[in-house]
Amino acid sequence: MAKVERFEDLKCWQEARILVRMVYEIAEKGKLKNDFDTKSQFRRAALSVMNNIAEGFGRYHKKEYTRFLDISQSSCSEVKSMLYVLEDLKYFDETEVKLIHEQADKTRNMTLALIRYITKT
Repeated sequence: MAKVERFEDLKCWQEARILVRMVYEIAEKGKLKNDFDTKSQFRRAALSVMNNIAEGFGRYHKKEYTRFLDISQSSCSEVKSMLYVLEDLKYFDETEVKLIHEQADKTRNMTLALIRYITKT
């Protein structure tokens, strides 16, 4: 495994960045574009995924680092939960939503793998 010197080197952060971009892009479409409260919460949940990985990386203690990673992975679940709301309200069709679900799952799984790695070392 390559040495990680910056949070930008973390694969989970890179995937979280993709998730944020996807959320921001879809937030400017359809009915969600004008639903300011929901759009804001959806964006904040995605940003939490990415930013908590970065903030955890900047912590000195492993326990703090894993705490921030845990917040990040649970924010992935928040993004997914909100996707169900958007789908149920027919803001988007299932195909558009599926891609973001998959990206959230990928990001969450990578973050959980990092948590497992950190807690074993």
